[in-house]
Amino acid sequence: MSTSPVPAIEVAGLRKTYRDQAVLHGLDLTVPAGTVTALLGPNGAGKTTTVSILSTLLPADGGTARVLGHDVAQDPQAVRRLIGVTGQLSAVDPLLTVTENLRLVADLFHLPRAEGRRRTTELVDRFGLGEAARQRAQRLSGGMRRKLDLAMTLVGDPRVVFLDEPTTGLDPRARRDLWDQVRALVASGVSVLLTTQYLDEADQLADRVAVLHDGRLVAHDTPAGLKEAHAAGSLDDVFLALTAPATSGTLTTPEARS
Repeated sequence: MSTSPVPAIEVAGLRKTYRDQAVLHGLDLTVPAGTVTALLGPNGAGKTTTVSILSTLLPADGGTARVLGHDVAQDPQAVRRLIGVTGQLSAVDPLLTVTENLRLVADLFHLPRAEGRRRTTELVDRFGLGEAARQRAQRLSGGMRRKLDLAMTLVGDPRVVFLDEPTTGLDPRARRDLWDQVRALVASGVSVLLTTQYLDEADQLADRVAVLHDGRLVAHDTPAGLKEAHAAGSLDDVFLALTAPATSGTLTTPEARS
């Protein structure tokens, strides 16, 4: 008798409040293993808070969250061994070279020196950083620095990767280069939870899209399923429909107010 694989992420009734402001209101979300789920929502919807809780950086006020079956509150060390996180702020040390940044992370993971060097060489080749390997990171372009950031996330060979708005500020070519790296990750069996402000990015990369609004999950489906359900031509249209202000049935635009 076959058994279903353990989901990459399971969230049930997740709640978080900052002072008197509720940020997450009982969030339920499942990310199947080996897939990309894009977590969308307006600023302040709770996306980064969700990632912070799942990556053990922030405690929840209620509910449960598991990563590959491990409870993030009860077994955070096990979770940390399984995950990688690329946040909105780069973890790259600008004064170190590309190679030195990667070896530093290998040391933080307590990899044997030979293994750390092997892993560094592998990631330099994989991300096309060979010509820049001896350059200080401060001299890299934005796209190259973001590639290095993701490469550093992968030094520990994570099985679940959190990407929090990884392509913000990148030009179209650099964004597509990063998309290719994400697709390669998933092809190797890694699971990805992606937050992004770019709806085309979610459409291109995600197997499923979850939309947060005011700390609540208001939709969760494939990109095609969401567009069909809302008779929409794009995820932009879906997003606007789902996150329209509660005081009106439509989104008020500057043009409508003028």
